[in-house]
Amino acid sequence: MTPTQFESFLQRVFEATGITSQTELASALKINRSAITQARKKNSIPDKWVLQLFRSFGLNPDWVATGSGQTFLLKSDSTDTVFKNIPKVRARLSAGDGSFEVGSEIEGYYAFRKDWLVTKGTINNMVLMDIFGNSMEPEMKDGDTILIDESQKDVLAGAIYAVGIDDTIMVKRLEKHPNKLVLLSDNKDYSPIYLQGSEIHSVRIIGKVIWICRELK
Repeated sequence: MTPTQFESFLQRVFEATGITSQTELASALKINRSAITQARKKNSIPDKWVLQLFRSFGLNPDWVATGSGQTFLLKSDSTDTVFKNIPKVRARLSAGDGSFEVGSEIEGYYAFRKDWLVTKGTINNMVLMDIFGNSMEPEMKDGDTILIDESQKDVLAGAIYAVGIDDTIMVKRLEKHPNKLVLLSDNKDYSPIYLQGSEIHSVRIIGKVIWICRELK
């Protein structure tokens, strides 16, 4: 079934802003949730919504309404529509045998361009974490900071994920085989970890690693 004009509008806005529900959208538009229900029934997009999306997120009004043109229009006098602050949590991921530092306390925020983030995943599900250890060298080194999209939990062979096993968290490449999950290190001094049967259910895939930052020493 071909989506309606309103459904296409919702999909575009959700993907561009990281908004995941109509309740969140209503909050961003500063309207009641019922107004979205009415607009859906009428299959219409109010002009004032288009204007508010430009003011709040820098979205191109033409793109919002029709899907044509560039997604974002950058305003020289405002940075809050261009950048998104991503939280960095205190927990550290082990590039080794596992970290017990699993605190979720936020220790700061780092700004990223929204138009770049939306090409990588779901903005509102992203988080930054430090790693320690050398099991993922040379790709990742001790002290690196990584950006994780917690909405991406489906295993893509060879991709790097933050994972939790029991009370530990670590960063590994994953491969999914029939009835088997393999956690791989880039550093060949570390042996693969094979999980089978019920052991697979003990693994929590926190999210996919989509970016690495390294401070030079």
